Amino acid sequence: MTAATATTKLSVGTWAIDPVHSSIAFSVRHLLVSKVRGHFTTFSGAVVVAEDGTPSVTAEIAVDSVDTRNEQRDAHLKAADYFDAENYPTATFVSTGVRESGDKYVLDGDFTLRGITKPVSLDLEFNGTNPGMGHGEVAGFTASVVLNRKDFGIEVDMPLETGGTVVGDKVTITLEIEALKQV
Repeated sequence: MTAATATTKLSVGTWAIDPVHSSIAFSVRHLLVSKVRGHFTTFSGAVVVAEDGTPSVTAEIAVDSVDTRNEQRDAHLKAADYFDAENYPTATFVSTGVRESGDKYVLDGDFTLRGITKPVSLDLEFNGTNPGMGHGEVAGFTASVVLNRKDFGIEVDMPLETGGTVVGDKVTITLEIEALKQV
């Protein structure tokens, strides 16, 4: 029996995000005491490694694919108060650079949501590559970032009688990405 081992180098070429084996999740403070969690079910993207080894990343998320396990809340998130999915159906990310940070990396890029583009920096962990299971080589990544929803025009404030708001300003985005080497 042979075990496939992960390697630590991403080879030159295009690596397409595999949405079946990846996830884009978020959490946001609710009522000051807990967090609401959700994810997006429809997204795509790629990591392209140039001949000189320089990587670049692009990604697109269909914001109307938001799923918090509550249809009423999901409908509100898709509405003009939040994502305004009718006018801005996608959120996008385009990298501007990758830099080392200890034994991990920082992925810098421009994130666009609701037509507003802001620079963001994601904490990135490269989990290695694997020969895959007969469909080609795969690479794995874990990334996260904390965004302020108000930076992207999501200004809704529902104040609580006791102070604070129903929904917090900081949103934590967590990505678990598996990418398949394209031939």
